[in-house]
Amino acid sequence: MNLRPNRKALLALLALVLASSAFLSQATRATPDDATITFRKVFKSSYPEFTEIKVSQSGAATYDIRQLSDASAPQPAQMAPALAARIFDLAAKLHDFDGLDLEMHHRIANLGQKTFTYQRGSESHSVTFNYTLNEPAAQLLTIFEDLARQQTDLSDLQRTMRYDRLGVNDVLQQVQKDYENKLFLEPEQFLPALDQLAADTHFIDIARERARTLAARIRASR
Repeated sequence: MNLRPNRKALLALLALVLASSAFLSQATRATPDDATITFRKVFKSSYPEFTEIKVSQSGAATYDIRQLSDASAPQPAQMAPALAARIFDLAAKLHDFDGLDLEMHHRIANLGQKTFTYQRGSESHSVTFNYTLNEPAAQLLTIFEDLARQQTDLSDLQRTMRYDRLGVNDVLQQVQKDYENKLFLEPEQFLPALDQLAADTHFIDIARERARTLAARIRASR
């Protein structure tokens, strides 16, 4: 009686074990963390009138910044993991907005209706306010408003590069001013547009030089 193991059977068993391990590993990595935080601000007769930023714990984000009369067109983006973690840490300090009251409850000018929303699967919590004295909420608001400013400036730069080459330098001046005022949380987001502008001879020299200088400053600060 031949008790030697069948070579083909062993190879087949080994392949099955490896495939199963790979499948389990992939399944573990692919499990999504679907928690999302949304910031929405509605402020009629301002610019912009509507801002909505959504960010997941992975850093996947969308920006929808426009006038209320414009069609919704959220733009996808990728946020740095550390920044996404900061947003979720602040939300955790606010109990993910569950049963939270942020309003100051004193007569104050209309500064725009702001809403924070936490959502994970069927779980959802929201809080809306005009003005708050809550420190973690104020920090979270500053982050989102700085992100909105950053995205607005970047969109303006990209738009003028496509459709208004003579207006690019004016937009660059605003970008530079906001950068110097430390309003950008992720200034490296501007590098692709700045590099493209600096290398394109169709733009005026002063704009190309300004783009080149600003890109160098951003890289030096990283």
